[in-house]
Amino acid sequence: MQAVVDPKELERTARNINPGGWTVETERSIATLLGSCVAVCLYDPKLKLAGMNHFLLPSRAARQDDDTDVILNGDYSMEVLVNSMMAKGARKDRMVAKAFGGGTIVTSIQMAIGQRNSEFAKEWLDREGIKLTASDFGGAWSRKVIFTPLTGEAFCRRNPITQDTLRTVVRAEQDYEKSLVKPVAPAAGKRVELF
Repeated sequence: MQAVVDPKELERTARNINPGGWTVETERSIATLLGSCVAVCLYDPKLKLAGMNHFLLPSRAARQDDDTDVILNGDYSMEVLVNSMMAKGARKDRMVAKAFGGGTIVTSIQMAIGQRNSEFAKEWLDREGIKLTASDFGGAWSRKVIFTPLTGEAFCRRNPITQDTLRTVVRAEQDYEKSLVKPVAPAAGKRVELF
């Protein structure tokens, strides 16, 4: 008989990951808090090995010349998570996935970051042949996700956004959106001629 898992106890003892983070665990549960970001939970049932990431954008912009924010991107985050699992003995053909997030916390942002993140996660998993067994995407709320290697279960709690939280998130996400569409300055010493 399988032991009953108490999500509150799992949350209390969980290893928390932030945007750009990932971890692989065999005993300790993993947790994260999501808005428009996405977390993908991977599980190898034979090894009882669990991994989770938390990414902010689907992929690295082609115009980036450095690795400043590479860890925040889904394409990098997914590769690192899978490779970390495989380094501990997991096999891709045994992995299953659960994915969460991609909320529309701020409707004034035109880039639909949450939707793009959700679509990226589903497409990436499909392309790599990793079955997505459960998901909770979209909506106007944040999510607390807890994932346990003991059973491979994921718990997702939707949290309503208060007006104060919404104002803070609106400002932060609008500032972030503006930074993404800001023109890139030419490198020092290079001259740009307009015609």
